[in-house]
Amino acid sequence: MSDGLRGYQDPASASSDFNALTFLAGSLINRIATTTLVKVMGVTNNGALSAVGYVDILPLVNQLDGAGVAIPHGTIYKCPYFRLQGGTNAIILDPKVGDIGIALFADRDISSVSATKNQANPGSGRRFDMADGLYIGGVLNGTPSQYIQFNDSGISISSPQAVKLIAPDVHISATTMEIDASVSVTVTTPTFKVNGALQTTGLATLGAMTTSGAANFGTVVNINGKNIGAGHTHNLTGGGHTLDVT
Repeated sequence: MSDGLRGYQDPASASSDFNALTFLAGSLINRIATTTLVKVMGVTNNGALSAVGYVDILPLVNQLDGAGVAIPHGTIYKCPYFRLQGGTNAIILDPKVGDIGIALFADRDISSVSATKNQANPGSGRRFDMADGLYIGGVLNGTPSQYIQFNDSGISISSPQAVKLIAPDVHISATTMEIDASVSVTVTTPTFKVNGALQTTGLATLGAMTTSGAANFGTVVNINGKNIGAGHTHNLTGGGHTLDVT
């Protein structure tokens, strides 16, 4: 009578006391939610600076009735999600709609703690229920276009957008450092100090320059379009000129 099957029960479930007890035990066990793969259907946060938010998740492993007919799950709303955070220090990487991740289900109702963010009694008597899910992302996702990559050759930070570093003090310690900018490099600061030799292989345009020591130049030094380097001449009072060849 497979056409009349409902739920988990099949025709053999009541054929003996053992089968009946097995069906009863299985029915109770099947009510226990532990962990499963889910898809993110909604997110309260969008990557901005804010407190940790919530996600709506859809369990991806279907339920089956006694005849093996698939019964998809419904969406579970407002599940807290995991963020790597200690005190006020955090890595902000909010989930995105379509992400696949892991959902864990608490053994008791967490709704009161989720609402107050403090110690509280269970919100109800439910146990191991999917309504008390926690989202840990993500697995089975595609290739990222923005990432921090760790491998044997070092650490790479890649972004198709701007990368910003904001701090009251930034210290970089390295044996060598190279900046490769295909368009330009702009530094805005009241004082730019170089402790060591400064070398350029191209044109240097200075609005003003003050030196407290020697300034060595090549053969051509132009000021307002006039060469004052080696080989230029000086007009003398009363006529004539001298040639600077130093």
